[in-house]
Amino acid sequence: MATRQSKTGNGAGAALMEVPNSERERVFDLYRQWGYLEADLDPLGFLQPTPHPDLPQNSEYSEEARRFYCSTVGVEFTHITDVERRRWIQERMEGQAPAVDQSRALDLLIRADLFELVLQQRYLGTKRFSLEGVTALIPLVDEILEGAGQHGAVELVMGMSHRGRLNVIVHVAKRAPEEVFAGFEDVDPRSVLGSGDVKYHMGATGEYVTRSGAKMHIHLVSNPSHLEAVDPVTVGRTRAKQDRAGEGGEKQFLPLLVHGDGAFAGQGVFAETLNLAEIHGYSVGGTVHVIVNNLIGFTTVPSELHSSRFAAQLARRQNIPIFHVNAEDVDAVIRVGRMALEYRYKFGSDVVVDLIGYRRHGHSEVDDPTITQPLLYKSIKEHPPLWEIYAEDAGIEDARSRADAIKAELETAQKRAGHIRKKPMMRALPNYWDKYQGRRYKPQYEVETAVSAEELRSLTQGLTSYPADFHIHPKVGKLLEQRAEMGNGKRAVDYGMAEALAFASLVKGGTPVRLSGQDSRRGTFNQRHSVLVDIENEQEYVPLQHISESQAACAIYNSTLSEAGVLGFEYGYSRDYPETLVLWEAQFGDFANVAQAIIDQFIVAGEFKWDLLSGLVLLLPHGYEGQGPEHSSARIERFLQLAASDNFQICQPSTAAQYFHLLRRQALRTWRKPLVVFTPKSMLRHPEASSSIEEFSSGSFLKVRPDLEATDARRILLCTGKIGHELRIERKKKKDLGIAITFVEQMYPFPEAELAAELQRHANAREIVWVQEEPANMGALSYMLPRLRHLAGERSVLSVKRSASPSPATGSSKAHDVEQKALLSLALTTNGH
Repeated sequence: MATRQSKTGNGAGAALMEVPNSERERVFDLYRQWGYLEADLDPLGFLQPTPHPDLPQNSEYSEEARRFYCSTVGVEFTHITDVERRRWIQERMEGQAPAVDQSRALDLLIRADLFELVLQQRYLGTKRFSLEGVTALIPLVDEILEGAGQHGAVELVMGMSHRGRLNVIVHVAKRAPEEVFAGFEDVDPRSVLGSGDVKYHMGATGEYVTRSGAKMHIHLVSNPSHLEAVDPVTVGRTRAKQDRAGEGGEKQFLPLLVHGDGAFAGQGVFAETLNLAEIHGYSVGGTVHVIVNNLIGFTTVPSELHSSRFAAQLARRQNIPIFHVNAEDVDAVIRVGRMALEYRYKFGSDVVVDLIGYRRHGHSEVDDPTITQPLLYKSIKEHPPLWEIYAEDAGIEDARSRADAIKAELETAQKRAGHIRKKPMMRALPNYWDKYQGRRYKPQYEVETAVSAEELRSLTQGLTSYPADFHIHPKVGKLLEQRAEMGNGKRAVDYGMAEALAFASLVKGGTPVRLSGQDSRRGTFNQRHSVLVDIENEQEYVPLQHISESQAACAIYNSTLSEAGVLGFEYGYSRDYPETLVLWEAQFGDFANVAQAIIDQFIVAGEFKWDLLSGLVLLLPHGYEGQGPEHSSARIERFLQLAASDNFQICQPSTAAQYFHLLRRQALRTWRKPLVVFTPKSMLRHPEASSSIEEFSSGSFLKVRPDLEATDARRILLCTGKIGHELRIERKKKKDLGIAITFVEQMYPFPEAELAAELQRHANAREIVWVQEEPANMGALSYMLPRLRHLAGERSVLSVKRSASPSPATGSSKAHDVEQKALLSLALTTNGH
């Protein structure tokens, strides 16, 4: 077996460190702090070392220090506040470099480079996002897996965008090359009409055998082109897998994120994800980050991509090390991979590896990079592939014959791909998805959601109790007293209690619940109070965690001030813990705007692109109450525009009992679809929206909530949410029961049969009116009108709404009141009245 030591580190420092020497320490401390600036990191030499005035150049110890900190590895670690962590890195940088299995490393490099070569030759002019120039990623990941296996890891959960993804699918996820080649042949196109995704976005699973023989499951997460959007999804999936495993889960499941340099610095969702690293509800025991840094964007140079010298320096915001390494010193790359892995397991911390190489072709192989970077690509054209450089440096004489054999293997696989007739499935679903279904809705998916009165009383006891020595806040104590009355039928049940009863019934029945969002433990509108805080010592008590001895877990977290990162995390969590009711709550509904890429690319399209189901719930407060443009609308229209083929559910429950049944339906049905719930604000405690306890022990979620008071209606008003309650209040004042007011509680999938039945109940009504608070170009109007006209037959279908507007709502509360009164008046006016 061929082995050698890395160019970095020769062991001399290990002995010298034992001799106290203040001058040596002074020199070394300067190099520990600034040495990375003068490191030799760019294989092509375009990124020149930057001299730092504080670094001694000709002192007695400077040459020794430079060998450790200015070679082909540069490390940023002196910003870390923990002395033990800094010392750990220092000892390994200045210690003996471990031997490398060069024969294995060469084999991996040859396979990585020649895989790309065969693709280039056989599918010229086709996008593939080659790894050439940074193929050292493959031996880097190999070393990370070797170390992880030694720590007891059973699975690598890997997220990355498209650069090098196909290479990783074959050489890390260990899918057969012909499966990837079949994607270029575009076999079986009819199987993905209107669905599916491009080959370099698809996920993959497989089994990897490490150098020492350990078997590691590889899970490469499906991703969209929104680059870093996959980051929080990957971490969320890892957390779910760890939670499933219980104690020791952080060791068993290792997250690895591979980034591009431009995206790492420029995409905010990465920063949001990094910020989750040590937050209790989101931590995964450390993520290994690898930047596949080819020092260029699409056509954009580093000075136009980030303000810092290195893209990786965004990570300095936290106490984590950054290892910069020249991608053509493969032994150093492997050494850094092991250091990063060991650091993660030692300290439970994130760590960044900045793998600096180049990009051999244009951004997508069909691009001509010589137009924008002629000098760079002249140099690249003359630069040999890494495996040839490494073989020569290592003196491995059979490299060429190995390469010939491997190329022959790949060409044979490419020929086999031409005979594949069915699109390969490159992943296997875990067995915990076996009982869940997707695709179109079927009535047999419905479940019983009512809970007996006796059980509701029992749940109420648990929800309103706390330890005898717990010092409750007087206002919260009063709230619990009221909730006790609600659960025992002495007071109408509001939304807060309805939700608590739903959660309590689920966890007692064995269904875990996880809810996160900004200020969600108390609730933006002071409605939840899931966590009680002792007013004398700030100790916490969570009633939902004390419902019964054998209950399932209930976790409610305040999230960071993030939407895209947290929502992506919760989507990921829902993917690997389908038995759990996973909910994300926006502080206000329109805050979901900031997470639009997660909604568009994962939540509503994941099933049809990647055949991946999710039962994630989005709670989006919605309602026009004079609070201005940004705190009124959850943008119902955007979700309805995304709705097709039963891909998700869109509901707005108008009463507390409806909300209760909806949550239980979502958790207990095996039909796993995301659910968007437009939740109330002012109606959270309103008597019109509250429910009797009997409505919880009978019935189910009504997709259409009929008007049982109207008699011989002349006009039917259809609406959702708060406006319906306001209409009924105004109708009561007018004492006119000739107008029916019906709530459409589920907008999608469209409740055609239920609406048709309701319209038939009021067969004499000649006008059907859609009423909404939103402007004409927003809300459900353009979605509902054509469907209502289809059901109405010869009856007129009209609408009442605010005038079309670029902004959702007025900023004046008085103007809002004027508009709202006009809406109500117009909706309740019929011919002759």
